[in-house]
Amino acid sequence: MRPPEAALAAALVAVAVAALLGGAAAAFPAALTLERALPHRGVPAEHLRERDRARHKGRGLLGGGPAVAGVVDFPVEGSANPYMVGLYFTRVKLGNPAKEYFVQIDTGSDILWVACSPCTGCPTSSGLNIQLEFFNPDSSSTSSRIPCSDDRCTAALQTGEALCQPSDSPSSPCGYTFTYGDGSGTSGYYVSDTMYFDTVMGNEQTANSSASVVFGCSNSQSGDLMKTDRAVDGIFGFGQHELSVISQLYSLGVSPKTFSHCLKGSDNGGGILVLGEIVEPGLVFTPLVPSQPHYNLILESIAVSGQKLPIDTSLFATSNTQGTIVDSGTTLVYLVDGAYDPFISAIAAAVSPSVRSVVSKGTQCFITSGSVDSSFPTATLYFKGGAAMTVKPENYLLQQGTSDNTVLWCIGWQRSQGITILGDLVLKDKIFVYDLGNMRMGWADYDCSLSVNVTSSSGKNQYVNTGQFDVNGSPRHYSGLVPTGVAVALVHMLIFGSLFSR
Repeated sequence: MRPPEAALAAALVAVAVAALLGGAAAAFPAALTLERALPHRGVPAEHLRERDRARHKGRGLLGGGPAVAGVVDFPVEGSANPYMVGLYFTRVKLGNPAKEYFVQIDTGSDILWVACSPCTGCPTSSGLNIQLEFFNPDSSSTSSRIPCSDDRCTAALQTGEALCQPSDSPSSPCGYTFTYGDGSGTSGYYVSDTMYFDTVMGNEQTANSSASVVFGCSNSQSGDLMKTDRAVDGIFGFGQHELSVISQLYSLGVSPKTFSHCLKGSDNGGGILVLGEIVEPGLVFTPLVPSQPHYNLILESIAVSGQKLPIDTSLFATSNTQGTIVDSGTTLVYLVDGAYDPFISAIAAAVSPSVRSVVSKGTQCFITSGSVDSSFPTATLYFKGGAAMTVKPENYLLQQGTSDNTVLWCIGWQRSQGITILGDLVLKDKIFVYDLGNMRMGWADYDCSLSVNVTSSSGKNQYVNTGQFDVNGSPRHYSGLVPTGVAVALVHMLIFGSLFSR
């Protein structure tokens, strides 16, 4: 959750002062186009780490005709201001008559839920300059409540995503309660209703489509979900459980059991999230660990400048408290404790002689006037099956300040007590393919500002070019939020200016 600007200013000043003192599948692809909500440049690691920690705790870590085959494009908006905690959110159309709802995109959870009327604690306005809406199942002619006797509720009970008391009758509504790591939470009941979307065909023509999906109707919110500064209408989960929209659309034949993303690493962010398989040269694949609630991989070793590090491979074994997870909802990277020090030491030993090392609040930082690629080494992560993931300096460093041609970089990877989490810092500027049908994950380095090819509905060697058009056939322009903490930026630059002048 985004902190007040005053608190954020204090966090920025703290980091700067610390550095100063320490000085030294082939069917039915569907596409979503993303705007990066939180660039990694200029944002203190503590701020990003706290944001990730709250997510990990909450997740057990640290209209239209029937749907047709094609690319479904959801317009995505968000904040690119580095002095605000951003989020990705899109618009979904639900009910009859259809109404539009702003929902946060969350690959770390499974359920789509929106605020319903009436709702206790739900905000009625948003600092994101969006109009909030409340879903009313009684006002939709196609809506129906899911009872506890429904098979879909029974399946959700097994995964902890539904609540039905023994005393409830079979006709009682199938409820849920989700609690997040920051203490906020939401509760409500499940409904079934129509979701509408525009399907972009191979010739970039659009068709109105719809499908009946189950989603949550929240009538209570608490904690930070009650705040208005970054309020949205709900959350759109992209997990792999049966009640995720991805799983539901697959079971309906609307989309394949595969999705992919490519997140831009530039300050302006952006990228693509595709319900379907991106087809590009150079993709390498490794098995997904089965029967896991998250996207777990088997990491076998780490190398820096081509030299493998002396790390006990048992540290990466998958268990309830260990393993390696790919999570696009995590900002930073979290490396298991026994591997962290060897990795940091190898990076520090391999930097260019012109790079000056400083330590800020226990974090290894560097000051350099050279290019990041020529000043720092490249690392490689090796996974089961020989799949190698290149980790460029931009994938493990955070830019914390500049003065003229001099830049302060700090290690963005954090120490973890058991689970290794590969977040946006390492996922950016790469295609990732989540092939759930074959239980494997693939990736390749890629310029995510370019379009990508996805397999067409025919299943033959045909492709749909996505990412460069919207459903109206014209370029999409995102108007970012106006920064409210200008003084924060000024303080940030002044303090780093004194650092570089020493």
